[in-house]
Parts: sequence; C-alpha cells; structure tokens
Amino acid sequence: MAEDRIELIKKIEEMRKSKVLIFFTGDRSGLETQIANDATNYFSEQLDKIGVVPKITLFLYTNGGNTLAGWNIVNLIRQFCDDFEIIVPSKARSTGTLMCLGANRIIMTKQATLGPIDPSVTMPLNPQIPGGSPEAKVPVSVEAIKGFFELAKHELGITDQNALSSIFLSLTEKVHPIVLGEVYRAIGQIQMLAEKLLKNQVTEPNKIEKIISFLCSESGSHDYTINRREAANNLGLNIEKPDDDLYLLIKGLYDNIKLELQISDPYSPNLYLGQEQEKGYDFIRLILQSIDGGKDAFVSAGRLSKVIISQSPLQFGINDQRNYEGWRHINE
Repeated sequence: MAEDRIELIKKIEEMRKSKVLIFFTGDRSGLETQIANDATNYFSEQLDKIGVVPKITLFLYTNGGNTLAGWNIVNLIRQFCDDFEIIVPSKARSTGTLMCLGANRIIMTKQATLGPIDPSVTMPLNPQIPGGSPEAKVPVSVEAIKGFFELAKHELGITDQNALSSIFLSLTEKVHPIVLGEVYRAIGQIQMLAEKLLKNQVTEPNKIEKIISFLCSESGSHDYTINRREAANNLGLNIEKPDDDLYLLIKGLYDNIKLELQISDPYSPNLYLGQEQEKGYDFIRLILQSIDGGKDAFVSAGRLSKVIISQSPLQFGINDQRNYEGWRHINE
C-alpha cells in the first residue's frame, strides 16, 4: 500500500509538474477528524522539507473544520510556491471549500463536490445537547440564526419592532447572547476571508460578490453540494476537469488512502472487540503526506475491555482506555 501510494504521487507530480501534498481528514463513522489549528505546525514541517518550489498541488479530502485553520494553511502553502492548485477527488466541504477558493485552480473529478462556507459556532456557552454529557454542545449555525429571523419576518409576516424584540429575547433564553455575538462576528469574518482568498483565481468584483453570496447564504443549507459543473458554470470558479490519465491517478490515490483509513467501515467498539475480552487498537484518523516530508498522521491508540455493569440481569459494557491521541510521524 505504501509503495503504491508513493508511485501514484510521483506520477501525479510528473504530470502536474509540481510537488504533491496530501491532506486527508478521515470521516470514518465514530472516528471522524476535522481541519484544526494543530495541523498548521505539521504543514509547516512538511513545507520546510519540500522547500520553495514553482508549484504545489494539494490533494484535499475533508468535511471541513476550523475556518481560520484553513485560512492559515492556504496562506502558509502560498509562501512556498507561486502556483497553487487543489485536487478534490471526492469532497472538500465547508472549510475545505474555503481553502479551494485560495487556489489558482481547482481540479475536480466527476464525483467531487464543494459546499457552502457558512460557519457554525461551537463554544462552551453553546446550548447543551439534551441527554448528552456536559461537554456535548449543539453547534449554532450562522445560517440557522438568520433563517430564524427570516421565518419571523417573511413567512410569518412579523414586522412590528416590539414583536421582533420579543422574539430576539426569546432566542437569547435558548442561545447565550455571547454565542449570538460570535455568530454575527463569524458572518463578517468568513466573508472577509473568502474575498481575500478568491482574488487568487477570480479578479472581477461582481463575480467575487456573487460567489461569496451563494456560498455564505444563498445555497440555503450547509449540506448543499456543489458539483463540478455548477462550480464552473454557475459560480464561475476556475475549475479544471482532469483528463482520463490524471483521473485514474487521482482515483487510485484516493482509493489507496480510503482503504488505509477504512472510511467505508463504521467504527463500533462492540463489533471491533467481538468475542474477545479485551483488545488493543491503533487507528490512523488523518493523513498529511508528501514524498519529501513523509507521512504525518493523527492517531488514536488504546485498549478496549469488557466490564460488567449489572449483575442482575448480567450486562456488559465496554471500557475504552485511550492511552494516546495526537499526531505521529510514521516511518514506512
């Protein structure tokens, strides 16, 4: 698997006349990862080993994550090259889409999708998930808050300022005012970041405004998917369709990483333990890799064991003793 991946990377580098850097956040059910600030340091180490080169190709797969982390990663990569492109083999949603806006071009397969970049705010003051642990919080979507007021004003026809003020006060009883303030701040921030990044591939102000408006609000839902044709024809992004040879290499590399991360196999502690009383695990959940920098991975390791939680009737639970969770450089 490792040797096959290196060969695929080398062939893509030769075809694109660039240095390839893989950033693949896992979405295996139960072991999901996202773009986070801690990735920036590992990107920096990878790029130092690659060095300053004419062109870098980022092979990106993600459901999203921290918007400022995505912004920082794109700006960091651009310090090491004049030409920056992103290959999307399957999906680059949310912050992944924001990162794509900062590339000179986006290479999308026919399966590839982008998505809206409206952020969700998650902080300790967020509403708690009913029945969940104290740490389990409901993410507050920027568009959900806007939709709440659009419902009141346009669908229900409420225009009286006193009535709208009452609605706002009712909302603050469910969502902390500081969270609402953070939502308002996030709207302006994401638009500003998108505008600055887009100037790397779109120069017309009207087109930039159209793209940002659609990605931030007009798409209607954070789950909306944007395929290659819509990204190019409707939004006007600089999209490149891979030829047959490049497509086979992209698909081969995607399948290779997908197999290692076991993305298609949902993780269940019960199923993983099976009939055994205890069993160790060491899961790779995210991959950042290049030929020059090797493979960095976000890893969870520990041991599962069956424990009795009730004698009558006899019931078993599973104890998860996680002894490591973090980044690791993997020698292959």
